[in-house]
Amino acid sequence: MLALQDQWIWDFWTHRVGEASDSGETCWHIWFLKADKALGDESLRHWNVTQGHAVSTDLVNWTHLGTSFTPAASPSWDDKTVWTGSVVRDDAGGWHQFYTGTCAAENGRRQRIGHATSVDGHHWQRVGDGLVLDLVDGDPVSALYEEYVLPDGGPWDGRAMRDPWVMRDPDGEGWLMVFTARVPGGEELNTRGAIGLARSPDLQTWTLCPPVFAGEFGQLEVPQILQIGGRWYCFFCNAGEHWSQDYAARHLAASGQSPVWGTHYLMAEHPLGPWQVGPAPFLDGDLPCRRYAGRIVETDQGPALMAFNYWQTDGTFAGTVCDPMPLGVDPDTGALSLRPSP
Repeated sequence: MLALQDQWIWDFWTHRVGEASDSGETCWHIWFLKADKALGDESLRHWNVTQGHAVSTDLVNWTHLGTSFTPAASPSWDDKTVWTGSVVRDDAGGWHQFYTGTCAAENGRRQRIGHATSVDGHHWQRVGDGLVLDLVDGDPVSALYEEYVLPDGGPWDGRAMRDPWVMRDPDGEGWLMVFTARVPGGEELNTRGAIGLARSPDLQTWTLCPPVFAGEFGQLEVPQILQIGGRWYCFFCNAGEHWSQDYAARHLAASGQSPVWGTHYLMAEHPLGPWQVGPAPFLDGDLPCRRYAGRIVETDQGPALMAFNYWQTDGTFAGTVCDPMPLGVDPDTGALSLRPSP
């Protein structure tokens, strides 16, 4: 697994390139959030974060390349944190990273989405000031998303606009971005979690669109959309305390499983939905949390799940990334399951 002696690792994202220049083999890049274990308290990692970078030819043995991206110099919209994102490459081979940022002036309470580019996947430069997606006062589409009003705040500890996942539009030219968000209103807070959407013709200019999914949960973190066996899946993670009362009851009745922390998925016939929550039980869930923020990697042997290891059996935070776990796919229903490695 991917581990660092002096730093914790948590959320991550990967990109596969067909040939590694030095070996002629397939090469995987992984970028991840990291923080120094010298902080002592693992909860402080979120506010003392940088991004790391490593490469591998087998998703098991990793070469750590060091820090690849850090918060901007103050004052800036992303001078406090640079959080979870995704990486794609354009038609010319250029690298593009989309990431979550927060600023010190707002005490990190408003999340926005930024853009940086690279010629090698390691050294990143912001495009302008980096900012590419934000909510705009008076914009009717922005009003479909829940805002966080400073200094009074609201029901959450901040505005959710994070974890961008960028992919080519399968219906034609251009790009899609989905991200973690919330919608306003609703009697139960745990029905406000949403998957937001934006579109771009060129990776440079982005237009905010209505959410593609909302409900069932208070938040759906680290979304990832991809196609497996002709069906579309949107993977997400969350904590059991963010399940709606209705979903928790239906899940318990269907599987006997109480709310857990972990990674699950939505299913649809199209990448923009309509989406339905995948059948119970949760794809990879435990209480206390064993793994979180799962990502699907498409290997030569089929899709597999990777996630960061959360709590260890001794009650300490692990802060490492697990080896890939192959996915099983029911050919009739499309339901997913984890299966032992060959």
